[in-house]
Amino acid sequence: MNFTQTVESRAKNFAIGRNAVRALHIELMLYPKPGLVSPIDTGAHDDMNADSFFRSLFALRHYFAAIAQAGAAGAPFLRLKRLGIDAERRMLHATKGVNTHRGAIFCLGLLAAAAGWRQAHELPLAGKDLAASILDLWGDDIAALQAGDSHGALAMRLYGARGAREEALAGYPILMDLALPTLQKTLARLDCPERASVQCLFMIMAHLQDTNLLHRGGAGGLSFVQNSAQKFIDAGGVFAADWRRRALALHGDCVALHLSPGGAADCLAAAWFVHLLQPR
Repeated sequence: MNFTQTVESRAKNFAIGRNAVRALHIELMLYPKPGLVSPIDTGAHDDMNADSFFRSLFALRHYFAAIAQAGAAGAPFLRLKRLGIDAERRMLHATKGVNTHRGAIFCLGLLAAAAGWRQAHELPLAGKDLAASILDLWGDDIAALQAGDSHGALAMRLYGARGAREEALAGYPILMDLALPTLQKTLARLDCPERASVQCLFMIMAHLQDTNLLHRGGAGGLSFVQNSAQKFIDAGGVFAADWRRRALALHGDCVALHLSPGGAADCLAAAWFVHLLQPR
């Protein structure tokens, strides 16, 4: 690869990184979103606020471009893992130990690496193609990962839920078959990123086995949020005149019950990331 090609490759991977940060920023700025942190309030959290997320995003601003570049070079999974560990260390330093984006570091990191690889080989960046490339390139190593001692890992062991590793190995079905189509169809129909994001988030909440909810509220907490989100969708979702009132009502319930669907928030950001990668 000559100098000009190297510069072009880096520019393309920086663009992937910018889209990842942009997607996370879109998720952060959204309101209402039940139990989750936004610039309006801290949701069900007393250990973090919007400023925590802004500091985290600043700390991660180079990570997604770097992992896209590693993916473009066909780097082994060990290299991707090291980039992710370093990114998590910078996040925790920036937030004084608060986990704001651990799930996104893993999920969006893998998607960015796959995007880098496919872009380097002049292949389309459609969602299911990205998921397939993740499995083809790094699937065996992802399968070999050991569950840690995080709250999510504990919820997986207690309730048999699928975590981030299992979602990746399954090809991200919630993201690719539900979240992304919902986001894109709602955007096409309403041309309103806010309502498209809310519709996408509630659709994810209705179906995802969110380990954050299992950790905070057990099976009962997960069931409450899933059923409430499905009722929102069944009543017309953001296409109904009173959508904001009903979304705010569930937000209040989640705050009162200390429930926060953090896994759904990560999936929403991932849906936006894949959408932003598509040609206009």
